[in-house]
Amino acid sequence: MLGFVLAFFVGVTLGLLGGGGSILTLPILVYFMGVEPSKATAYSLFIVGVSALIATQRFYVKKLIDFKVGLFFAIPSFVGVYIVRKWVVPIIPDPFFSIANLEVSKDLFLLLFFAIIMLGSGFSMLFSKRKNKSFLKKINYYLILVDGLFVGAITGLVGAGGGFLIVPALVLLAGLDIKKAIGTSLLIISFKSLLGFTGDLGAEMDWNLLLVFTSTSCVGIYFGIYISKFIKPKSIKKYFGVFVVLIAFVIILKEVLW
Repeated sequence: MLGFVLAFFVGVTLGLLGGGGSILTLPILVYFMGVEPSKATAYSLFIVGVSALIATQRFYVKKLIDFKVGLFFAIPSFVGVYIVRKWVVPIIPDPFFSIANLEVSKDLFLLLFFAIIMLGSGFSMLFSKRKNKSFLKKINYYLILVDGLFVGAITGLVGAGGGFLIVPALVLLAGLDIKKAIGTSLLIISFKSLLGFTGDLGAEMDWNLLLVFTSTSCVGIYFGIYISKFIKPKSIKKYFGVFVVLIAFVIILKEVLW
């Protein structure tokens, strides 16, 4: 039950901030739903993809999505996700490596790598000034393609949307203003996550858990959109950033020391 409450919280965060909540999906699945990490990354792709698609609606209505830039970023991003899910994750050795008496399993590697991604996301929320401006005189589609491939690969490994990587790239490389960058980012996240999930369709899935979790998160999105009219997203963003950093340290401590 606590896991589903947190799933609702993921949706609320997406509704409030247009992103961020998906970074919590994997630890919720692992520590509250009992899903093994490698399978949880696949579940997370579906949950994040559907949730981001729902959250995209309000940005589409306000015409805050650049479809051309989004397409150039989304296609290589999808390629990165699909390749990693279909061919890279299955061949990651288990144990990942061992030195003397120290053994790092595949699941431990994925969790620790994810914790590092969480730290990056949390610190980005805490210290981002939202005043970045493009250093380019025109849109650099080549760099957008390369960055899309990189973000897609990261998403394929950990199952997170990667909004904290996509938004700065859209601002700096495509010259989008921050609101349009967020809306375009959500479109990209939904596209690459859902298509990337197809790389796991042949595996055994707990569809009951997956659909209930996703539905709960989507309800949270609409609640978050509603209360966003009364709460300043900037202040929520800072508190959420602190929460994400703390969760990352808890994962590291639990997996390494406890």
